[in-house]
Amino acid sequence: MTKKIFLSVFIGVFAVFATACGNNQIEKEIVTIDAKAPYKSFYGKSVFLGDSLLIGLSDLLEETNVIANAGATALFAIQEVDNIVNQNPEHVYIMLGSDDLLFPVDNPQKESLDNYAVLIEKIKTQLPNVKIHVLSVPFVTKEAIKAEPRYKNISDYNKGLEKMAVTEKINYIDLSSIFEKNQDLYKEDGIHFKADFYPIYLNYIKKQIESSENNGG
Repeated sequence: MTKKIFLSVFIGVFAVFATACGNNQIEKEIVTIDAKAPYKSFYGKSVFLGDSLLIGLSDLLEETNVIANAGATALFAIQEVDNIVNQNPEHVYIMLGSDDLLFPVDNPQKESLDNYAVLIEKIKTQLPNVKIHVLSVPFVTKEAIKAEPRYKNISDYNKGLEKMAVTEKINYIDLSSIFEKNQDLYKEDGIHFKADFYPIYLNYIKKQIESSENNGG
């Protein structure tokens, strides 16, 4: 009798536990879905191409909207063009350069911008109607520059990106203001960002695109 009572209690506890786990899983899925909802319609036909700094976008966008690889450079990104084409996007947002500046070549900035131009031309050739947006490279913290002095060249690199965008007749989006205003959202390495940064990032870009479209851009 005691065994039967114990077994009944155990089954009851297990059922409650299983139900709670199930509810937690449902809640987790709802939160995940809700986090992506504000961006699905606007970025649904877009692809973000970049390095590890963009990996965090996967929490807010669908996997097909983000092509981001740790250590990616403009040279390596050329290999991703076919993957971009397969998505047939209307917009392509590119944020590369942070790793390019560390590339072991004589002139990493020139090398990167040359490869960037090749990347853009290849995308244009295969997707002639796509709108390409080049995003400025994020600044890093002072501590990160002390650890890696080559990051002090980010400002010059961004100027080069802006000139290249004019030459290639594509859109350049300067993100420096949101980097400067959100210093508290850097991770400990002073290079990458916490999850709370990415909604700010996407909302800012959205406003820039809407403003450009409203002005006939």
